[in-house]
Amino acid sequence: MVLTAVGIFILDKIRTSDNRYLNPQEFLPEDEIHTLRQVFYLILMSLCFATVLYTLISAKTDIPYLSLFDIFLSLYIAITLDKSSLKNKILLLIVVPFGSLNFFFFGYTLVGLIDFIHVPVFLYFVKYYYDKFNYYTESHGLSLAIILLFVIIFFSFFLTQLTEHKNALDSLVMVSNAFTSNGYAVLGQSIPGKLNSLFLVWGGYVISGVATASLTASILIKHFNKRVEELERIIEEGSDE
Repeated sequence: MVLTAVGIFILDKIRTSDNRYLNPQEFLPEDEIHTLRQVFYLILMSLCFATVLYTLISAKTDIPYLSLFDIFLSLYIAITLDKSSLKNKILLLIVVPFGSLNFFFFGYTLVGLIDFIHVPVFLYFVKYYYDKFNYYTESHGLSLAIILLFVIIFFSFFLTQLTEHKNALDSLVMVSNAFTSNGYAVLGQSIPGKLNSLFLVWGGYVISGVATASLTASILIKHFNKRVEELERIIEEGSDE
């Protein structure tokens, strides 16, 4: 409850802030922002599905990391969920990761009892975020092609775990490196190092797309400005005659 209240306070401050550094339009073109928003909903949908999957099949050695993942994802949902309706208030209560919290406080989980309720609510949020993706895509007239790209990455993520016998983080690093043409290896030995590798890979991928879009826009603007100047010159010459 404390973390949720703090998170809501911070989120409200960010939304109402007029700081230009918190405005993505200061850094990214509008098309890029729309694409990232689409990907954002798909990522949330996939994270909810992964939580259900790993809760059901995870080995005991993965429980600490799964518990942290479960807690942070549940916390994000609790912070961003609209709490005005009775339905969402009930969902807010169910989404609390009692099993994961119990693991950190008492050293064991209650998957069979508590997660019997906690797991299905994440299945609901899979559909919830997919519906938000569809609504955002249709309301802005965007393409659905991003789904195909995302499915390829998501499928490769699980395939790499099975065929290469890697954990989830290593698999994500390998797939990210392969997708962005940086190789097919686990870069980093520690968890912070691997997370930093992911940040660099996807950060570079986004920035490279921005650079390409900015260059294209610059060339087009220069071309059209030249054409406008030529038309203005022709109009002025016609007026003089």
